[in-house]
Amino acid sequence: MARERKNSVRQSIVETASRLFYKQGYTSTGINQIIAESGVVKSTLYTTFRSKEEILMAYLESEGAVSDKELKEATEKVNDPKEKVLAVFDYLVELVQQKEYYGCHFLNVVSEVTKEDEAIRTQIKKQKNNVRQLFRQLLQPIGKGDLTDEIYTLFEGALAGNKVHDDVFPVINAKKIAEKLLK
Repeated sequence: MARERKNSVRQSIVETASRLFYKQGYTSTGINQIIAESGVVKSTLYTTFRSKEEILMAYLESEGAVSDKELKEATEKVNDPKEKVLAVFDYLVELVQQKEYYGCHFLNVVSEVTKEDEAIRTQIKKQKNNVRQLFRQLLQPIGKGDLTDEIYTLFEGALAGNKVHDDVFPVINAKKIAEKLLK
């Protein structure tokens, strides 16, 4: 029973912080706001997490798992190996057009932290390397494994371009370039 409550409190803190970090940014979100909106008392928050950075790490781990799952599911909607790669870009097209889309969780955070924030940057690199690995897995069976980093760079560039322009065109254009590379 105590373990369930602890997990419930932890989940509440992470969900609240995740929403706030994503919508208003990591540095703009204060511990007091997380406490107020999650409904936990300060002492409970600090027995669950030692710091705001620990909460951020839990957020990044959680969002990384969700992102990996959704990207994999997008590729499973089609059978043709080349179409699987393009399905990742189709997923991005849908994602960036959602009303509550505020950019890539990981690019948002990495733009707010310094190079000295090694643990955070390592966690972000881990998630981004999972995306690279997904492209590698999709490209190798069709003899295009050498394009892994090029396709990955298109993916990341599409996310950055979307963030700058708040428009879907960078993702659509990245998909068009990926199609040309896969011919």
